[in-house]
Amino acid sequence: MSEYRRVWRSGAVVFFTVNSASRGAEGPLVRNIDVLRSAFKKVMNDWPFKINAMVVLPDHLHCIWTLPNDDHDYSLRWRLIKGKFSRMLPTENEPLSESRRKRGERSIWQRRYWEHHIHDEQDYRRHIDYIHYNPVKHGYCKSARDWRHSSFERYVEAGIYDPDWYQSDCKLSNFGE
Repeated sequence: MSEYRRVWRSGAVVFFTVNSASRGAEGPLVRNIDVLRSAFKKVMNDWPFKINAMVVLPDHLHCIWTLPNDDHDYSLRWRLIKGKFSRMLPTENEPLSESRRKRGERSIWQRRYWEHHIHDEQDYRRHIDYIHYNPVKHGYCKSARDWRHSSFERYVEAGIYDPDWYQSDCKLSNFGE
């Protein structure tokens, strides 16, 4: 059996997929988008990083971060973001497994997340496209511009995307999920 090991590189550009514990349209992320934004801002204030691109769906999110040149600890940042978000949500009616109860955890997030270190400009572009196409892929909207919880508009304003960008027959791979 192989053991999974994370790669740690200062200044890395990394793509992430982070899932809520409850999958599906009733997930907590979009429903609590202001709380999620607040958690990100608080962590970024103490542990800076750049969000290059991001999409938040009801039950998961994808993003690309650039870490500072002298720092590699994205794991700490995710732990803090997840913790802050979870502590800001009400606890009533939250189903809790015995395992989570023993660890003092909430049942908001899946424990793990998936990361991929960006290799080059083509890899970066593919992941940016994947992020912005994701709400269309999952059927939440017909066009990337219709999904409010992503960085798509920022890319349009920068001239990187046409406002009508999206391809219904787009052949983007399913990495990250």
